[in-house]
Amino acid sequence: MKVLLIKTSSLGDVFHTLPALEDAYRAIDGLQVDWVVEEAFAAIPQWHPAVNQVIPVAWRRWRKSLLNKTTRAEMSAFRQQLRSNEYDVVLDAQGLIKSAIITRMAHGPRYGLDKNSCREPWAARAYQFPQAVAKGQHAIPRVRQLFAAVLGYDIPQGLSYGVDRTRWQRPGIDGDYWIFLHGTTWITKLWPEAYWRELAALAAQSGRQVLLPWGNEEEFQRAGRIADGLTGVDVLPKMGLNELNAYLAHAQAVAGVDTGLSHVVAALEVPSVAIYGATDATLTGVLGPQVEVMRSHYSDCAPCLSKTCLKNEPGDIQPPCYREISPQRVFDSLLQRI
Repeated sequence: MKVLLIKTSSLGDVFHTLPALEDAYRAIDGLQVDWVVEEAFAAIPQWHPAVNQVIPVAWRRWRKSLLNKTTRAEMSAFRQQLRSNEYDVVLDAQGLIKSAIITRMAHGPRYGLDKNSCREPWAARAYQFPQAVAKGQHAIPRVRQLFAAVLGYDIPQGLSYGVDRTRWQRPGIDGDYWIFLHGTTWITKLWPEAYWRELAALAAQSGRQVLLPWGNEEEFQRAGRIADGLTGVDVLPKMGLNELNAYLAHAQAVAGVDTGLSHVVAALEVPSVAIYGATDATLTGVLGPQVEVMRSHYSDCAPCLSKTCLKNEPGDIQPPCYREISPQRVFDSLLQRI
């Protein structure tokens, strides 16, 4: 069976699709999947053996210069590549108008969520075979249900992303090491630096090395402050996702916040803790067989889903919703998971 899968973004959404792909791979002999994905995430589908071809789309870049000659040429080439194959199933797992447009370009029977199930109901008009999948569930079981309904199999027990960690060679580090994913986009999603330092000290005292990655200058400065004066706590050099994956894949444990890299760790099935305060993990949070999601239940405000803290309370730990998620609690959880 040859399937065209449209799931373009974001990073977390791409990872949320892998368990469904693994279900289908186990259930259908000879399954071949071509995956349309945003160019920034084009390396990720290649991690799964069911993926025959990755077809990058650059909508995030193209929409900024739709009248540009180069942009129009790239869009035309993308359309030609999309239409160069005949598929048994064309499956839009995104449920947005932009993904529905891509679906209409392809050759093959078109499947997707019905108007009551997708995020943008107008997208359902693009599908010849719309499917009902109940809302109010985490994204991973929703996508698994969609795949199973379209491709005709029963959802298996358990959850696996189907990613082989051995594809990445272990970095040249002696002994066990932990990685702390301290960077994220919103200020309110940041676990306090004082807590990171305390957790780093606990890990180092237990004989583990702690590694701190970073992606921009702000994160680099924070990593330096966390590591300052702590033996066995080191700031990694700047690196791309694939290089960082080698460190994540062979880590003994990982602690992180609500960030795309925490989804990477879940897919790699590395023992980990994902810390949630201001944001809600119920529908799109990190999910995996080796991850514990620590949610704040502070007062009546968490999760607030706000980029600015709504509780102006005195204290050293800010935002205050993280006070109940202590370094000792995270450390004990990681020890139990390994």
